Amino acid sequence: QVQLVESGGGLVQAGGSLRLSCVASGDTNCISAMGWYRQAPGKERELVASITIGSSTTYTDSLEGRFTISSDDAKNTVYLQMNSLKTEDTAVYYCNADRERLCGPEYEWWGQGTQVTVSS
Repeated sequence: QVQLVESGGGLVQAGGSLRLSCVASGDTNCISAMGWYRQAPGKERELVASITIGSSTTYTDSLEGRFTISSDDAKNTVYLQMNSLKTEDTAVYYCNADRERLCGPEYEWWGQGTQVTVSS
């Protein structure tokens, strides 16, 4: 089992920055990739960014280079640096981890989410 705990959300004005953190604990050797998703009110959850154990990153196209995902393997932590925030970035941000296939069937773990609110 893997536990994910997010932090760093909050209220920020448009144009500001926030950095989200996600600390993984438990069977962290069974994680193949981690990512950040977000869900705005009335919308479906969407992928924001992901990073593999090999540090390969993926971003959703709509971010226009404003967000950066990174990881500190020694701390089992993944970060999401969010710059030039817009009101449309307001959402609950969830940390996600994919299970390594050698550890078992395809599976995802989720954190509890952290609220990001961007005011105009």
